[in-house]
Amino acid sequence: MVRDLHGWFVTPKEAVRIQADLASSLEFRWRERTIRTVAGIDVSVREGISRAAIAVLSFPELELVHAVTAERETTFPYISGLLTFREGPVLLEAWAKLRGQPDLVLFDGQGIAHPRRLGLAAHLGLWLDLPTIGCAKSRLYGVHEEPGQEKGCMAPLVDPKTDEPIGFVLRTRTRVKPVFVSPGHQIDLERASEFVLACCTRFRLPETTRWAHRLSRGEATVPVASPGETDF
Repeated sequence: MVRDLHGWFVTPKEAVRIQADLASSLEFRWRERTIRTVAGIDVSVREGISRAAIAVLSFPELELVHAVTAERETTFPYISGLLTFREGPVLLEAWAKLRGQPDLVLFDGQGIAHPRRLGLAAHLGLWLDLPTIGCAKSRLYGVHEEPGQEKGCMAPLVDPKTDEPIGFVLRTRTRVKPVFVSPGHQIDLERASEFVLACCTRFRLPETTRWAHRLSRGEATVPVASPGETDF
């Protein structure tokens, strides 16, 4: 069940305060869950309309089993570090359409690799009360060395203010640009990277993200459930 933690129609200053207040509620203990389904989440914005897509895949097979989309007017401006306030409302609308609850959620965005430790995956992880992972295409916050060139090579992503590890820079394909992985909620750093790597096949991005990306841009259609099919 989705938790209602705050309102969405806030000023950027209020948004920063909300992030600072919520960050201490995050949990990084892995509860040894059985993961049978993993969801990918993405949002595209076109002409003032945000379109969210959630793709649910079987795990470890990575076959699409369910998908939903939702659209609404984009009301919050693009401000670095405040992405959740732009994308959160439409993502929750899409989430309400799911016919079941996935076991793990991968976001095309940051987890705790964020100036206030509350990127999109961490923030919505608290709303969804589920294990979430941020897997971003670029760095928002943190310092790191370059990982090795082979698939699976990693380098720690470190908070420059505290020297604490906040994620990993992960090579998901040999001699291809790495992705930036950080835990969101209810998962630790090592397992976050393990699951991202397990969700990657021949491409740089996880299959969850690739499906959600295509659906959010209208490049793929939402599969129709079979008669009597109620969950996954």
